[in-house]
Amino acid sequence: MQGIFGKTLAVAVLSVLASLAISFAFVPMLGGRVAGAGLVMTIACPVAISIPASLLHFWQAERLRAANAALAQARDDLAVAYDRLQQQARRDALTGVLNRAAFLADLDAQSRAGVHGGLLFLDVDHFKSVNDRFGHAAGDQALGHVGALLSALSGENDLVGRLGGEEFAVFLHQASPERMLDHSQAIREAIEAIDLASPAGTRIALGISIGAFHCAPRFDPAEALAASDRNLYRAKSGGRNMVVA
Repeated sequence: MQGIFGKTLAVAVLSVLASLAISFAFVPMLGGRVAGAGLVMTIACPVAISIPASLLHFWQAERLRAANAALAQARDDLAVAYDRLQQQARRDALTGVLNRAAFLADLDAQSRAGVHGGLLFLDVDHFKSVNDRFGHAAGDQALGHVGALLSALSGENDLVGRLGGEEFAVFLHQASPERMLDHSQAIREAIEAIDLASPAGTRIALGISIGAFHCAPRFDPAEALAASDRNLYRAKSGGRNMVVA
C-alpha cells in the first residue's frame, strides 16, 4: 500500500509541475498573470484530479498484478501436481517400480529407439507359501523389499517393473550378454540375502528365478518377453532360485 501512495504522490507532484509550466507558458501570452486565485487553481486542480484517479489506477493495477501472480502460481502448482499424478499413475503402489502398462510402454519405446539390452523376467520363488505361512502383510513386505532392491541395483536408464503378483521385469539398457548374466546373478544373490522376518521373529527366506534374454536392436518386445518367460519357466522347472538365459 505504501508503494501505491508513493506513486500517487509522485503523479500529483508531476501534475502540479506540468500545470504550472503550462500556466506560466501560456497565460502571459494571453495577457494574463499567474497569481492569486489563478495560481491556487493551477495547483489545486491537478492535485484534486490526479490523487483520486491515481489511487484508483494504481490500486487496480496492484490487484491485477497480485491476481496474475496468484494465477501463475496456481498454474505452476497444477503442473507440478499433474506431473506427480502422472508419475504415480506409472508406478506400482506397493513396490514403487513401474507398473505393467508403464514398463511395457517404455520397453516398446526402447525398441523403437534402436536400443539393445538384457531383458530379465523374474518370479519370487514359493511366494504363495510366504503368504500362507506368514500372512499377506509379510508377503507385501517381501515384494516391497524386492522392488527396492531391483531399483537400487539398476542403472539410470534401466527399466524396472512389476508385471503382476510376484512377477517382475528388468530391462538393462545397452547391456551386453555378459553384463546381463552378471547382473542377473547379482540380483539372485541379493534377493537371497534379504533380511526379512515374520512378526514372530522367524526368518523368511526368499529366492528368485530369472529368465534372461538378450535383445538385439529393434527387438520385438512381445517376442522378447515370451523368450525371457520361456527361460523363466526353465529356471523354475530346473529347481528355482537360478538364472537361465
